[in-house]
Amino acid sequence: MPEGTLCNRKMVNEKEFLSALLADKQGKQYYAELNELDVDHKKLVDTLSKTLKSRTKTWLEICAHCGMCADSCFFYLANKKDPEQVPSYKIQSTLGRLVKAPHKADNAFMQYCMDTAWGKCTCCNRCGSYCPFGIDMGVMFSYLRGLLFSQGFVPWELKIGSGMHRIYQAQMDVTSEDWVETCEWMAEESEEEYPGLEIPIDKEGADIMYTVNAREPKHYPQDIAEAAMLFHIAGENWTVPSRGWEETSLAMFAGDWEACKMQVESVYAAMDRLKPKRMVVTECGHAYRATVIEGPYWAGLASGKTPVESLHYVEWVAEALRTGKLKIDPAKKIKEPVTYQDSCNYIRNAGLRDIPREIMSYIAEDFREMKPCKEHNFCCGGGGGMNGLGRYREQRNIGLKVKRDQILATGAKLVISPCHNCWDAIRDMEEVYRIGIRWSFLKPLLLDMVIVPEHLRAEE
Repeated sequence: MPEGTLCNRKMVNEKEFLSALLADKQGKQYYAELNELDVDHKKLVDTLSKTLKSRTKTWLEICAHCGMCADSCFFYLANKKDPEQVPSYKIQSTLGRLVKAPHKADNAFMQYCMDTAWGKCTCCNRCGSYCPFGIDMGVMFSYLRGLLFSQGFVPWELKIGSGMHRIYQAQMDVTSEDWVETCEWMAEESEEEYPGLEIPIDKEGADIMYTVNAREPKHYPQDIAEAAMLFHIAGENWTVPSRGWEETSLAMFAGDWEACKMQVESVYAAMDRLKPKRMVVTECGHAYRATVIEGPYWAGLASGKTPVESLHYVEWVAEALRTGKLKIDPAKKIKEPVTYQDSCNYIRNAGLRDIPREIMSYIAEDFREMKPCKEHNFCCGGGGGMNGLGRYREQRNIGLKVKRDQILATGAKLVISPCHNCWDAIRDMEEVYRIGIRWSFLKPLLLDMVIVPEHLRAEE
């Protein structure tokens, strides 16, 4: 069968197509059609000829199969050091074979590539830190995902996620109207506790343009309220855009590079329209990577930088604490042992290794590092889209063992994780393994201990 009704090489640009995918519970029809999907060899060869550049070719050729990357991979460690989980094996047995003989790729091989690219790798880039030749398997797996997406071999959930970005410019079906209404609702809900609090929408020339993860208006609107409260206490001149408010990119996880460009350009258009001095990204690692690190290149910006200076939320928090915009009540600092989950996407991709430790010095009396930590920390186990992929849930849960053991070794029962994927993975880890931990973003913890200036306090 060349292409199915749901599983095919078509882009999800219409709501009808998206609705049909959503109606296919657990992707039953989608995966049945996947088993019959043909490989378009001409398109595959053409794509490789246009996109396979010298860097990737060199990486594939110079790999010495030394195995130095093996212990860097949490999947390898969690799966009893299975040789087929060694990063170099995973990339050579998929992309390496595909590049050498694209005409021989059949359905079974493409499904093997798909199951490896999304089910055995989170593109955390940790292996690249340990390769003596600097080979980055995370980058190559991202490239492989793009090839597979163009052929229709992509997990059902990410076909949907890519379509959401194309249609809504958000990873979920949240319209601009929904977003604005949620902001207005949260401002109204917070007014009694914080008189005068506003969530300014489309304010031009603000010091900060704040952008979020679509999960917040869809499922966690209190996160938006908490951000507003902290900006209010800090006396920030800030705003949110009515359009271009969504930072995340499931399209990046899917390998849909055209949708990645569309998504990030919606955020940059908001920057151009509102002309803020800076942008602050919510507590989400991949949102920061997609919009701040990768985004400028997808958008073709020669500078390699976003149109205005852009910060991850941890950077704003550290700055606010350092400058005294936020002041912590010493009596309310975290007394119990606490540890911190470093997000791969702003530790290894942006180098924000010391900023979180600065925050911990202000808010925690017994901070305990995971080992290893900072840029050497292991992935939470749910990055790269894996949290949301039912097809690979068992593999994801096995991979969580490494993070579980890291947390247990600290003796801490509270884990701070300023990243949606990390937060989700640690939540799921507790549901699976019942190790008796709690997890939190920074915002609610800060609100419990920050000193509210008298003129901002509600009357008793």
